[in-house]
Amino acid sequence: MNCTISSIHYCPVKSISFQSLQSCNIKKNLGMENDRIFAFSRIIELKKAKLVEKNPDERNLNNFLTLKNSPALNQYNFIYQNQVLTLTKNDREILSISTEDENERLLLSNKLTELESSLMKPITLLKNKEFPFFDTSHSKNIFNSVSLINLNSIRDFEKKINEKVELQRFRANFYVDGIDAWEERNWLGKIIKINDVSFKVEKNIPRCVAINLKPKTDDNSLNLLTSLKKTYNHFDMGIYLTALNDGKVEIENKIKI
Repeated sequence: MNCTISSIHYCPVKSISFQSLQSCNIKKNLGMENDRIFAFSRIIELKKAKLVEKNPDERNLNNFLTLKNSPALNQYNFIYQNQVLTLTKNDREILSISTEDENERLLLSNKLTELESSLMKPITLLKNKEFPFFDTSHSKNIFNSVSLINLNSIRDFEKKINEKVELQRFRANFYVDGIDAWEERNWLGKIIKINDVSFKVEKNIPRCVAINLKPKTDDNSLNLLTSLKKTYNHFDMGIYLTALNDGKVEIENKIKI
């Protein structure tokens, strides 16, 4: 098998960010360093938001800003570097804040509601590096995940529906190349190794309507979720991994089973 890491990405802010890397640090049972360590709560007041921030058992996906419930946010991105979080649109900076300063975090929350009046208020910027805001880390079903997608699975999907399917729609951590389309689905329950980091393959990733959004726009005219179901009789794209040890992963690293 000649499967390699084609690209590496992470989302500093849950659901509404996407940042590329040449390499990343992996932490045992945690995943990719800095991935989804921020999230915006919505609807709930500050006292409840702070409880949600600290305790994964208190989390409900409906209480977070996501592209599913707030598709207008797909026009924006967040870049995180050196404790500074920057809100951008069309690759232009709107606001940068120190994430260690509660007042500046409030400024960013207010800026978002100023830019997008349709957001359900109040919203609060949350941060937790020990228990990031993964979709797989809420309620009573908690595990910190790394997501992997096979580029040939996306290409097979594109060919079958005769449409361009941008990889950014799926917001995966690792995109891999060099294996047959959908081969990754045969890895469930197995251990894979990337540059001496071992991962357990946990499950397929079920997708939601957020994949219908064209990157950097609020255009959801292409219903990829329905197309997945019609084409393959499932809603999956990619697999969830859990990290079994610390280490580093770089572009072009090979994957071994």
